[in-house]
Amino acid sequence: MPRRFSFVLLLLALVVFAQRADAQAPISGMADSGLTPRPSVRSSFDSTFSASSLSTDRRTEPAIFDFITNLPMDWRDWAVENIQLRYWPQIAIITASTAAMIVYDNQLWKPFEKEYNRNTTFHTTSDLFVDIGDGRFQFGLSAAYLAYGFIAGDKRAVRCASQICEVILASGGVVQLLKHLTGRESPVDITTNPTGRWDFFPNQLDYLYHTSHYDAFPSGHLTTALATLTVIANNYPEQAWIRPVGYAACAGLAVGLVAQSVHWWSDYPLAIALGIGFGNLLSPNPDGDVSVTESQKNKKSMGSLEKTVDRLIAQSTFTPIYEPGGAGIGMSVRF
Repeated sequence: MPRRFSFVLLLLALVVFAQRADAQAPISGMADSGLTPRPSVRSSFDSTFSASSLSTDRRTEPAIFDFITNLPMDWRDWAVENIQLRYWPQIAIITASTAAMIVYDNQLWKPFEKEYNRNTTFHTTSDLFVDIGDGRFQFGLSAAYLAYGFIAGDKRAVRCASQICEVILASGGVVQLLKHLTGRESPVDITTNPTGRWDFFPNQLDYLYHTSHYDAFPSGHLTTALATLTVIANNYPEQAWIRPVGYAACAGLAVGLVAQSVHWWSDYPLAIALGIGFGNLLSPNPDGDVSVTESQKNKKSMGSLEKTVDRLIAQSTFTPIYEPGGAGIGMSVRF
């Protein structure tokens, strides 16, 4: 139980870390007519990354096929942003957390699988949460926003609908590329390795006909769920409940995928970074509000989740663990 608790805390810390890593100064530009001015929200670029580096102005009202035609530039902007030296510490943390979880993946997965097969309520609840990560759910949200936007003449809802589709395709494209390159075995099909075989650059015909043998890493379900949540929260920053409720749903999704033997826990750190990163990239502040200074932003209170994780991290000690069969990182929390 202590290990499972430690890894859950680590995942929560990664969510907050990814959010802060993408907390950026807004980009100046035109205001979106028809929208009520509102406070700046997180974008994917900080104040040291000039607006001229952006290939697409994502604050304006989208054209019909922008969610498709923007994709090459989305991938370009995401790649250019993440190769910068200042993000290497974040990449190192994602790598280290993934490696630490891999060591105990089998031990962390088995209790959830056992409970899933034993407990009908847990089984049903897990299946329900996993449906949140199904692309049909996200596209359904997009359709709902689009319909409301057209009926009510709400440009913000239309833009949100377009950005949801775009972020699913953009983040999903990167996830699929990584899956096809890493070829990690899902828990349901483990054969030669208790934490899943890694078959880098697998035969693509084998991948096509035996997908679950190769497509565990990273989690596309969690990536697209977090990406969609981030887009909606960024478009409606005045609705403070969106993030905590959404994060709780994504936590349920993560547990459900492990319980269903679809994913390992170590499939999640990169998925969290991809989801929140693409979400913030594709939904920057639409009003171009540059009136909020850095000091003013620092005075804003953090959400309850960030406060809780900050307090836990401040009271935590990380130590290396060496045990027969592997090593990892231990986390102890003082209460």
